[in-house]
Amino acid sequence: MREAGIQAAGAPARHVSGSDVSVVIMTRNRCQSLATTLDHLAAMPERPPVVVVDNGSTDDTVGVTAGAPGVRLVGLASNEGVGARNVGVEAVSTPYVAFCDDDSWWAPGSLARAAGVLDAHPSLGAVTAHVLVGPDEQDDPTSLAMAGGPLSAVPGLPGVPVGGFLACALVVRRQAFLDVGGFHPAFSVGGEEALLAIDLLDAGWALHYLPDVVVHHHPSPAHHRSGRRRRQLRNELWTLWLRRPPGRATHRSLAALRGAGMSLDTAGGAVAAVRGLPWVLRHRRRVRPSTEAVLRALDEARGPRATAGSHRLWRRPAG
Repeated sequence: MREAGIQAAGAPARHVSGSDVSVVIMTRNRCQSLATTLDHLAAMPERPPVVVVDNGSTDDTVGVTAGAPGVRLVGLASNEGVGARNVGVEAVSTPYVAFCDDDSWWAPGSLARAAGVLDAHPSLGAVTAHVLVGPDEQDDPTSLAMAGGPLSAVPGLPGVPVGGFLACALVVRRQAFLDVGGFHPAFSVGGEEALLAIDLLDAGWALHYLPDVVVHHHPSPAHHRSGRRRRQLRNELWTLWLRRPPGRATHRSLAALRGAGMSLDTAGGAVAAVRGLPWVLRHRRRVRPSTEAVLRALDEARGPRATAGSHRLWRRPAG
């Protein structure tokens, strides 16, 4: 089993109680896959408390959560997008928060391992897990890229230093998350993680990938890939414009557009990004010079023809 060895060396093995890690799930009209996720979480030895934030569902999400042990439902009157995750974090009091999608779940023992690493290493703001996709447990390409990156491990810290993560594979310090503002509510699903990762790095936190912490992801084939590609490109451009110096933002924006290729999705994502430019300029805040230096090194790791969403593969240089 891929889940073996989760309590391996690198952090003290311990049992995670309700005072350690909460799981936050954002959902909308996905009650069947949500029920599967909740069943898997309920079977975990950690028995984490779970908060489901419902983005205005019209299906049986209320009924599914009502019968699930240890699950609290927070219902929103409308679809708040990724801001729903912030609502979930605010609703818990544990020092660490793990995120799930409504079609993903943590492997048994993984939350204990992640919490042990965060306990043992106060400089870590968050850790991200190895993702296995579908019933065949295929390695997610993002996980392979993180594990096989060229960067050396930071002495004294387990895992691989990174500059990004998948939201469904993230365990973060709750206070660090809140201090940087969490997921920006203007972003929808699709590359929304990049801005949060940059803000955590800019606040001085390290981010590490732990290959022995495992998440299972069973994405629905009904996902609208075209709409997601547009959102990924728009979100990537917004992230660049919100945090990077003008010259660098322009350079990387052109690289993202070239990498996305000529298509209706590229045009749609670019138009959506430009429409949001007045809002972006009002909320723009450049990162510190030291953080910009890290981001420039990450740019080099990505290469000159980055594609929308590839920010999740960014790695933080050792030292």
